[in-house]
Amino acid sequence: MRAVLDPGDVVRWGLPAAKTALNLSLALVVGGIAFAVGIVPRYPTPRRAHDGGRGPASSADSGDAHPGGAATQPHDGDEHPAFTRAVRVAAAGALAWTVSAIAVLVLTHSDLVGRPVSGDTDYTQQLVFFMTEIDAGRGWVAIVAIAATVATLLFAVRSLTGLALTGLLALTGLAPLALMGHSASAGDHEGAVNSLGLHLVGASLWVGGIALLVLLGRTLAGGPDRAGAAAQGAGGQQAVDATEPVLRRFSALALFAFLLVVGSGVVNALVRLPNPADLVATAYGQLILAKTVLALVLGGIGLMHRQWVIPQLGRGASARRVLWQLVGVEAVLMGAVSGIAVALSRSAPPEPTSYAPDASPAFILSGYELPPELTAERWITEWRPDWLWVTVTVFAAASYALGLLKVARRGDSWPWARAVSWFVGLVVLGYITSGPPAVYGRVLFSAHMVDHMMLTMVAPLFLVLGSPVTLALKALAPRRDGSRGLREWLLVFVHSKFSQLVTHPLFAAANFAGSIILFYYSDLFGFALREHVGHELMNLHFLLTGYIFVLSMIGADPLPRRAPYPLRLLLLFATMAFHAFFGVALTGSEILLEPGYFGNLGRPWGQSAIEDQQTGGAIAWGIGEIPTLCVAIGVAVMWAKSDARETRRRDRAADRDNEAELEAYNAMFSRLNARDRSRGQ
Repeated sequence: MRAVLDPGDVVRWGLPAAKTALNLSLALVVGGIAFAVGIVPRYPTPRRAHDGGRGPASSADSGDAHPGGAATQPHDGDEHPAFTRAVRVAAAGALAWTVSAIAVLVLTHSDLVGRPVSGDTDYTQQLVFFMTEIDAGRGWVAIVAIAATVATLLFAVRSLTGLALTGLLALTGLAPLALMGHSASAGDHEGAVNSLGLHLVGASLWVGGIALLVLLGRTLAGGPDRAGAAAQGAGGQQAVDATEPVLRRFSALALFAFLLVVGSGVVNALVRLPNPADLVATAYGQLILAKTVLALVLGGIGLMHRQWVIPQLGRGASARRVLWQLVGVEAVLMGAVSGIAVALSRSAPPEPTSYAPDASPAFILSGYELPPELTAERWITEWRPDWLWVTVTVFAAASYALGLLKVARRGDSWPWARAVSWFVGLVVLGYITSGPPAVYGRVLFSAHMVDHMMLTMVAPLFLVLGSPVTLALKALAPRRDGSRGLREWLLVFVHSKFSQLVTHPLFAAANFAGSIILFYYSDLFGFALREHVGHELMNLHFLLTGYIFVLSMIGADPLPRRAPYPLRLLLLFATMAFHAFFGVALTGSEILLEPGYFGNLGRPWGQSAIEDQQTGGAIAWGIGEIPTLCVAIGVAVMWAKSDARETRRRDRAADRDNEAELEAYNAMFSRLNARDRSRGQ
């Protein structure tokens, strides 16, 4: 049968080649944008103090300094040649990404239907059907659209903020790849997709970064870009040698990417190969072993860069020669890793990748079998790791701890209560996203409401009190070479028009209170229940909604605008009333939300679906009010402290000037009184 449906040698060999080209070109896009927006300097000379630290072309780049404004593209001669080449490499990579994605789309269709690529009407109709009706086809169409959009933007956008947003758009192109991989149909569907998505992010940063180091070459040292960018600044000065700082920055990024690749790869392998013997006994497992060995070798080379080569750069040409030799070896090994990755995508894993004929309704609807009946003990013991949020919490904890370490080494202090609050908030976030609320939230509306309310009210309360932005600004040193590091990007975001909008007290309160209605009484709720992407977006939205609202009420981190204390209390009491109304409405409702989901899970234990929903309404009312009341108390305490500080300030001012302000105030009334008496006479 396969001989009849054989698509031919063009498809058989062309599809792996096209996928390899797609992976490498996507890595070039991600790596090129990452270098442009956060690693290489934008301008050829260091920042000057009098121009606000934006470099020689700051007057022409006002849109970059103030996001939302109209950016003017600077002249090529005003850019560092490494920045110019990084953007051009990203643009060329985006064009190759688009072409290779189209090729993969067509060749994948031919491979599935078993027909060679053809231009006849029947083949074309089948291809259109594949692109519009089949999930895999729609996924590749989405990738083509994203790639084409990114390519267009990279030829039109030059501001750092615009490039950063383009990079975020490029990363969204990884989502369809994760959803269409073998892991998408694994037994632990969400764990497999999340681990594969994280793996793709780490690999793209790592492979793309190594490729950029090779392609930037001597432009890092200030040499001319072969494409024609000038190596001199506006004042005629030679561009600074950026080799050492660029390597140090990429070394930190590569360490993060390495940990992400290895950690996510281990998780994905455990999902795909639950039997350890399959690592040796199957071709799929052997490919994983080969890929792991190469990744560890690359990690060892990166360690050599960090520990020996980079510190030696300023001592002679021999260190630079060794550096570029190691980079070349890395590039070759990266190519081998990419080839193995394509081979894995074309190999059938030992674990079945389709539903069993006797799959339960709960498994078909939620992707998981029904958990055991919920008891008090199981509110502690039932866990299912969400690897995306595990990564977020671990990264947030490690970053905060590193910030504390930097502040302590500098001899500065940081309130211990803030640190404790941050780590408690991360523990709560991990419990919400990977613990019993997440497990039972898929089958019980009441547990889902516990999950939702803790996500939007409890975790943000602790996280906001940790003041992470303030710690980051205190721990991170500002850059002086015209590039933007984490500190600069934080300041750009805090002062952006977008931040001014979302953190405005009225918008934050309306978003906090109104999102719950829009979500539960629209198709968004069903999308979050049935689709993995919807579920993760739901978690992100409600966490950010709660965080921004609490931040606008009691946060110590910098904000573009803060409401006066009376308005804060008014908004808090209004949201409390809104949550109470929502909870009471659910408690008394006889209409089941998402009956096609909660009504068809086949759950043999617990309350009926409508009774459980009514219980969820009571939970929404109870859990929603207690944290809001705590925030209101916090606002009242802050108000009292603010009044006390203002009183002390006025008292000190009065002591300094012998109460001149009060005497002037009394003198004004004396003059008014004298004038009134003179008019009466």
